[in-house]
Amino acid sequence: MESGMEGRTASALFAGFRALGLFSNDIPHVVRFSALKRRFYVTTCVGKSFHTYDVQKLSLVAVSNSVPQDICCMAADGRLVFAAYGNVFSAFARNKEVVHTFKGHKAEIHLLQPFGDHIISVDSDSVLIIWHIYSEEEYLQLTFDKSIFKISAILHPSTYLNKILLGSEQGSLQLWNVKSNKLLYTFPGWKVGVTALQQAPAVDVVAVGLVSGQVIIHNIKFDETLMKFRQDWGPITSISFRTDGHPVMAAGSPCGHIGLWDLEEKKLINQMRNAHSTAIAGLTFLHREPLLVTNGADNALRIWIFDGPTGEGRLLRFRMGHSAPLTSIRYYGHNGQQILSASQDGTLQSFSTIHEKFNKSLGHGLINKKRVKRKGLQNAMSVRLPPITKFAAEAARESDWDGIIACHQGKLSCSTWNYQRSTIGAYFLKPKGLTKDDITATAVDITSCGNFAVIGLSSGTVDVYNMQSGIHRGSFGKDQAHIGSIRGVAVDGLNQLTVTTGSEGLLKFWNFKNKFLMHSMDLSSSPNMMLLHRDSGILGLALDDFSISVLDTETRKIVREFSGHQGQINDMAFSPDGRWLISAAMDCSIRTWDLPSGWSNISLYSVVSLRPLPTDYVPSVVMLPGTCQTQDMEVSEETVEPSDEMIEYDSPEQLNEKLVTLSLLPESRWKNLLNLDVIKKKNKPKEPPKVPKSAPFFIPTVPGLVPRFAIPEQTNDPQQSRVVNLGILAQKSDFCLKLEEGLLSNTYEAALKLLKELGPSGIETELRNLSPDCGGSVEVMQSFLKMIRLMLDRKRDFDLAQAYLALFLKLHLRMLSSEPVLLEEMTKLSSQIEENWIHLQSLFNQNMCVLNYIKSALL
Repeated sequence: MESGMEGRTASALFAGFRALGLFSNDIPHVVRFSALKRRFYVTTCVGKSFHTYDVQKLSLVAVSNSVPQDICCMAADGRLVFAAYGNVFSAFARNKEVVHTFKGHKAEIHLLQPFGDHIISVDSDSVLIIWHIYSEEEYLQLTFDKSIFKISAILHPSTYLNKILLGSEQGSLQLWNVKSNKLLYTFPGWKVGVTALQQAPAVDVVAVGLVSGQVIIHNIKFDETLMKFRQDWGPITSISFRTDGHPVMAAGSPCGHIGLWDLEEKKLINQMRNAHSTAIAGLTFLHREPLLVTNGADNALRIWIFDGPTGEGRLLRFRMGHSAPLTSIRYYGHNGQQILSASQDGTLQSFSTIHEKFNKSLGHGLINKKRVKRKGLQNAMSVRLPPITKFAAEAARESDWDGIIACHQGKLSCSTWNYQRSTIGAYFLKPKGLTKDDITATAVDITSCGNFAVIGLSSGTVDVYNMQSGIHRGSFGKDQAHIGSIRGVAVDGLNQLTVTTGSEGLLKFWNFKNKFLMHSMDLSSSPNMMLLHRDSGILGLALDDFSISVLDTETRKIVREFSGHQGQINDMAFSPDGRWLISAAMDCSIRTWDLPSGWSNISLYSVVSLRPLPTDYVPSVVMLPGTCQTQDMEVSEETVEPSDEMIEYDSPEQLNEKLVTLSLLPESRWKNLLNLDVIKKKNKPKEPPKVPKSAPFFIPTVPGLVPRFAIPEQTNDPQQSRVVNLGILAQKSDFCLKLEEGLLSNTYEAALKLLKELGPSGIETELRNLSPDCGGSVEVMQSFLKMIRLMLDRKRDFDLAQAYLALFLKLHLRMLSSEPVLLEEMTKLSSQIEENWIHLQSLFNQNMCVLNYIKSALL
């Protein structure tokens, strides 16, 4: 499913959450010391990004943003982390963000060396370029002939200003002054390729690792070899020195072993065998601490502490995932927080979806664990069980006895595992009396109560065992359950029904307690695997013709058949509610099938739902999630575009002409139209605000012995009061004009639209102005009544018609009875309203009758 970033589109049904179990690969790690926090941090590469861990607790503190290609080498200084991918490398700040990118190489970069404010990069064509970090400018470029001097290692010797030491695959070494661009000295070497260069605690002394397995301690000032060490495990992969007062050197090998050498006595003091299952990619002693950090291609990061008298390191902390492809994964428990996974490396591990500190490994299965402990076998590989092919787990009785049953590749016996103790269980379940070596266990299941395990064999036999005691509790069928090999077994949630299927194409239903056959049916093709959803009783069958059949265990009939995969189906999973079946196949596709509707869910690939996939549909390639949830956010925002537009459903204004339709306006716009006078009276202040009289500049006074202010005379002229005819002064509103136009054209949509936009007070003002005394006319009032009749006839805006008519009658009731034209219009309107209400009342009564019957009837 990996492809270019440009062609990727995300799923609308699933969103990438995080990648579990990724810790390291074959790229050497980088150790940094934070002067601000006074802590060591280790950075490991995981494909297109890198992780940064706190060495003190080995907790993940940062995940970098992804780069376009896989990272091929890394380096770090006190501020930045440098990662090369292809012929480009970038500088990351805060262990996450790309702040500088350097482009100039034509071949893949395989070496990086920080050099103060500069960074040195070397590609596979032996082109060395020195860059200024902050300006991203090229400072110096050196080109070497690959046939004479192909650079394989680089080192900046301590206290050697502006100088670098280069090692080659031809065996020679060169010391360069990069400021003056001069070759200072050429070391002839030891006629074998150089694989590693490391500065010793002593000045002028470096350790040189060779392809032959030798480690040369060499004084580069006098070109003198001080001592030599040799390991028989292949080329030296990495070298590190202790700086806590012990003269010890560690050297890594491709076999996963680490050799510890005493520099004073010049001898091997200890061997750390099988420190990693693959080659040691990198090892580093922390400065002035007895801690050794190692990583390898086995997807493991380990920290060893040297606190014993013999000088041997013991494992202190580690982060480990699978080092080989997975064979089976399943959720453990019902909270979705733990995932059990089995791999071809022979381990069974548990990964937490919450935090990595809850991860744990159940280890490798051993054939005879007690014998290994008693005899102390060093080579435990010979007694390890083969990889787990299938397993089943149940957490119901995990605190009492083993809750995991697993079958192994090419083995007859099935092993039990204990999740709480994180170890293999006490029993190996296999039928007694079988002597054939070609019979193997092919299918397993464990009951929901955790008491019984059901095991299917390649001979067609299906056996039941007790998980607590390991005792055989019976077999299905007289001699064997199926003629061919067992492809799947399943037990329902109540331990009443057992379903088995064989390679001969038969599906059989058995009584779990009595072990007799209840039903048998033929399948269209041989089954590949089987999965039961216990809550719903739905059984999924993946067939050899790449199709999927879904069967109901209650009716024992096939209810759905799906086809579309172009390769063998590897695994299936039901959603918790049983509505979706998700299948993964060898055609690199994951398909989601909707069981109720019976088609492949197109929302897995685009935004559109509720439509089946076309027969020629080609699913898009999606990007795998990273360790951090926000790691792929930028990619998804830029590159994810839905292939189809979302179909938005707009409801029509009226579903049917015979249905009464409301206006959907808020009740505050029409419900209180009859109570506006009460509301205004309630909100009216008790006394109007008094405006203070403005005093004149010269206040008049009355002459006399005592000065007094002159009181102005009030004039009470009764002739000043006049009655103003508002009908003459008022102008017609837009609503009145629309009603006049509607009377001629018999269309009132414009008038009704204006009325809907008004508030309660505005509606009252418009209806009050319809009378002749306020600027209206009898014709306008008649047009308003026709508008109400039209609204009732079309059965639209039914609530508004009733509210407007009630307010109109309240305002103009006296005038309506004195005008024959209006009285005739009111008669027609009254009969229409009565007819509508009679129809609605009959429907209301019918609904109430049905509801009362449902509430009181004994069904």
